[in-house]
Formats: sequence, C-alpha cells, structure tokens
Amino acid sequence: MERCLLSSTVSCLRICQLPRILLPYNLSFPRSCSTKHGFCTSFSTRAKTNGAFCTKATLSELGNKKVYSKIGADSTGSIPSSELLQVVEVAAKTGAQVVMDAVNKPRNVTYKGLTDLVTDTDKSSEVAILEVVRKNFPDHLILGEEGGIIGDSSSDYLWCIDPLDGTTNFAHGYPSFAVSVGVLFRGKPAAAAVVEFVGGPMCWNTRTFSAAAGKGAFANGEMIHVSGTDKVEQSLLVTGFGYDHDDPWATNMELFKEFTDVSRGVRRLGAAAVDMCHVALGIAEAYWEYRLKPWDMAAGVLIVEEAGGTVSCMDGGRFSVFDRSVLVSNGLLHAKLLEKIGPATENLKSKGIDFSVWFKPENYHTEV
Repeated sequence: MERCLLSSTVSCLRICQLPRILLPYNLSFPRSCSTKHGFCTSFSTRAKTNGAFCTKATLSELGNKKVYSKIGADSTGSIPSSELLQVVEVAAKTGAQVVMDAVNKPRNVTYKGLTDLVTDTDKSSEVAILEVVRKNFPDHLILGEEGGIIGDSSSDYLWCIDPLDGTTNFAHGYPSFAVSVGVLFRGKPAAAAVVEFVGGPMCWNTRTFSAAAGKGAFANGEMIHVSGTDKVEQSLLVTGFGYDHDDPWATNMELFKEFTDVSRGVRRLGAAAVDMCHVALGIAEAYWEYRLKPWDMAAGVLIVEEAGGTVSCMDGGRFSVFDRSVLVSNGLLHAKLLEKIGPATENLKSKGIDFSVWFKPENYHTEV
C-alpha cells in the first residue's frame, strides 16, 4: 500500500496476492507494498453448579504435567481447512483495507454505552467482511459484533467477526487495534486471521496472523511459536477490563495488582485479539479476561493454540468461544497462573456471578 512507509518485515495487506477467492464486486484494492516476506444462553452439554456452568474435567495428569483440552476443530467437514483459511484471510484483509482507508481521517463516533464506542468504520468493515464470506459460503452462519446473527443456524460453520477490535484505540489513533475473523466447525475454531495495525499516525502498517486447526500459526506467512519462559517473575503478562465496573472487573483489578508484584509487568492494551496474538508471537507470556464475546476470541484462541500455547477458562475449565472467561498462555505458565486466577474465579461463582455460555446462536449444533 502506497501509504505504508515502514521499511521492515512487517507486511502490508496482501489481498491481491490471494487468488481464487470471490471478492465483492464493488471493492478494489491498491497494490500492496513490497516486503521481504437470536441468541440462546443454555448449553446442554455442561453440568450446572450453583447457578453457574463449569467443566472441571479439562485436565489430565501425565506424570507431573497437566494437559489441557485442545480447543481447535478436529475436522473441518466437507470444506478443506486450506479453503477456509484462504477465505478467512481475505475477509480479514478486506475489513482491514476499510480500516486503513479511514485510519488517518476524522472519526464519526457514537456510543453503545457510556464509554463503549462504535464508529462508522466498524460498520463499514463488517459490511465488507460479510460480502466476502457470503459470496464464498452463502449457506454459512455468521455472528458479527455489529450485525448480530445472519444465516441458517443448521449450518455446521459459524463465522465470528470483529470488524474493529479495539475501537477506542482506533478512535484515538492509538495502537493496538485489529480486524479479527474466525470460523468454527461445530463450535470449535477451524481457521482464523487477525490483521493487527501497528505503527501509529502517519506510519500505519499491518501484521497478519493466521492459523488453521492442526496446521500451525503464522505471522506474515512465517511460522510463530509461544515463548519458552517458565517463570512468572520473568514473564510479561496482559489482561483486559470490560466496560462494566462490576464484581468481575473488581476481581481482575486485584489480579492485575497481584501479578504486577510478581512478574515483569502486566499490560492492558485494549484489544483482545491483538493481546492473544502477542502471546502466540512469544512477546508476552499470557493473557486473561472476563466477559469477552465469541467475536473477541474465536480467532485469537486458535492462533495461540496453533503456536504451541494453552487455552482454558479462567477457572481452568475446558474452553469454548461461548464462555465468559479466557486464559491463554505459553503453556509453561498456565498452571502457575491458575493458582491465583482459578480461586478468584471460583469466588465469583460462589457469589452467583453468571458464567453460563452466551451469544451462542439458537439451535447451532456444537461438539463442545
């Protein structure tokens, strides 16, 4: 892209280099720069305890090592994972093109809540992404942050779209923010792409993370892996806070303080998909947050797992994208982090805080 001024291995959007994917007729893209490289809230397969859903059987013991359940899809059905991944990448980059076109222009900001922003760019990005998905897979189910549920809930495939993750950062011209697209097969992540915006005003660029279940994770086409740090005191951690200053918010504030005391630091960047990709890239060791939505997590969790990391709920339970908490890590620190995060989460459950699944499309069939 002509506006990209950085001379580095961080690549610009390379939409034109992905052949054979059907693009919306009304979208065109500039040349890429040269580089080196109905909801329901019930979930019948889980046991209910004290008003909250939890699955404690996520761990097995192999010697002294705890093994956490994999969250990626075991199969992608009749569609090859390579085809899903190709469309996921094009969809995410198409949305990112919309964001890039707007990133240095004045924002038209409205509010979903007191401090929860939405911009015209969020909406335009989602429209562009939807056109790519529906043109290639017209019978698939879609869950978008701005548009909600679209399509037939009998489909095995569910696309989870966050057209602009980190809207507040975008509104201020502050990295980090991203476009995140993930597709589930029967409730499990099958393919994912996150286009992260890096740099800053007048020198914006992008970095694209991608993964398909069982195929590894990549950044700008190069395989990535989580860090090998096995000590909390040598780790850099990341968390996030929702807009509601409720009990989970207060609990996480205490966790923030506790881990700040025992680690190299805890960051709060404001874009869940980016935070998880940083764990996958090995530049942070772990990320956790309460009250995320499926579109926040569907892509990032798969990218972490495919980079060799571990994913669970914050009580240590088996994770699905319809859960209300997530902990991702390099795996080596997972159990150590849960020593503090797990009891804090159980305490919230004992207070009656709802941890049942949410934003699961009604009648959508899952295997988790």
